[in-house]
Amino acid sequence: MLSQQVFELIDVVAQTGSFTAAAKKLHKVPSAISYSVKQIETELGVELFIRHHRSVSLTPAGKHFAVKARQFLNDMELMKRDTQRVANGWKPILSIALDNISRTDSVHALIADFYRQFQDVELIIRIEVFNGVWEALATGRSDIAIGATTANPVGGAFKFTHMGNIDWLFVVSSDHPLANIMRPLSDDELRVFPSICLEDTSRDIPKRITWMLNSQRRLVVPDWHSAINCFAEGLGVGYMPEHLARPLIESGKLVCKTLHRVKQPSPCCLAWNDDQMSPALAWVLDYLGDEEQLHRQWLA
Repeated sequence: MLSQQVFELIDVVAQTGSFTAAAKKLHKVPSAISYSVKQIETELGVELFIRHHRSVSLTPAGKHFAVKARQFLNDMELMKRDTQRVANGWKPILSIALDNISRTDSVHALIADFYRQFQDVELIIRIEVFNGVWEALATGRSDIAIGATTANPVGGAFKFTHMGNIDWLFVVSSDHPLANIMRPLSDDELRVFPSICLEDTSRDIPKRITWMLNSQRRLVVPDWHSAINCFAEGLGVGYMPEHLARPLIESGKLVCKTLHRVKQPSPCCLAWNDDQMSPALAWVLDYLGDEEQLHRQWLA
């Protein structure tokens, strides 16, 4: 019967090229090696080696078998090592849910630094919107969430670090009909224009929208990149995170307006599943830092 010992024997004979050399390496006598190889060939019904006077060489079937044997031995060693690491908290994948509200330029640095630190863990970044972040965490699709807003209870062993607040600015394009009105805008003045909204990526948790008035038409987009283009083209009105809106306002593409009813800042946090703690997750939490660093790198 084929076993790990069989594969190890064929591998050693294939590498050394003789029964005598293989016997020396395995601390056995050459006749025992020769007999064992013959038994394996009989069981397989094929010759693996061509016998020469002082050496052996692989037949075509032997070359195939030797390659597969080496693969099997490598897989066995990898499985043993991974099993030992799992016992010490190692996990092969770390998944991060990133709210689309966060700065994406910080993601690139995180990915690069992570892969320099961990060569045996895959990093998965999921871009989510609003409650989709919490759902990814609650369902186990992600181990950690960056930029989660408007705290939503999801149950489980979840821990949090505050990231500060998201301040919102109501904006319109610079050539929009509302752009030159200097006083606070009323709901009736706003309702005639579409509200630019992001599509919440949650499937089971109730969806959220940025802002919308009763009886107002929506313009639903998948992310803030699309929303920015719609705002700049004057296709609608609505709120935008200040850290995304400010550069566009300073460049003259957008105009900030004042409303009678102002949208309050949104609490933002880093959240993670403490039951899924691993060396990789612990490293990411340490890498992301405290509230001040989180706000500066992801929301400022």
